[in-house]
Amino acid sequence: MPHYITEECIKCGACAEECPVNAISEGDPIYVIDPDICIDCGACEAVCPTGAIKH
Repeated sequence: MPHYITEECIKCGACAEECPVNAISEGDPIYVIDPDICIDCGACEAVCPTGAIKH
């Protein structure tokens, strides 16, 4: 199952910058992960300052 972003997201952009396949984009009101592109590497989860990215 791909990672996903919860409402704890503060839209800092750290996750999007870290994603090696560009699966993360700015949504409204939080960033979103495209499950069809996500390779489930966990790089985004490791850099999220609020722990908003879950698996």
